[in-house]
Amino acid sequence: MSLNDKELVETLKIEWKRLWSERLDDKVRAEGIATADYRYLFVERGLIIHATKDYKALSFREILEQHQIANAERYVPPPPQVGGWAKFIKTSITCPQPKRREKRAQSYREAPKQKQQLKKGGRGWLHL
Repeated sequence: MSLNDKELVETLKIEWKRLWSERLDDKVRAEGIATADYRYLFVERGLIIHATKDYKALSFREILEQHQIANAERYVPPPPQVGGWAKFIKTSITCPQPKRREKRAQSYREAPKQKQQLKKGGRGWLHL
């Protein structure tokens, strides 16, 4: 990958973040609309970028492929259903230690108190 490709990917990421942060949310139609022209992303002002039904959303990977960037998968994180980099770090690199935390919490807890004998044999206060 050349230096120009890296610069192009960085500008695309900046434009992508700007597109999603500056979008106009139409609450009546439940759509997200672009408020400006984003020429690197091939998005014009007024284009619907997010909708609830029967709409193919914009994909950063497809935009990278249109710019003919090799290995576009490197720049796009995997979907959350598969698991991402954060999930990999949590499961593989850092070892979860909930047992240590639970042991420490149990040491500070008071012993459970014994219940007193029920008055009137458990029938309640109003029964004679």
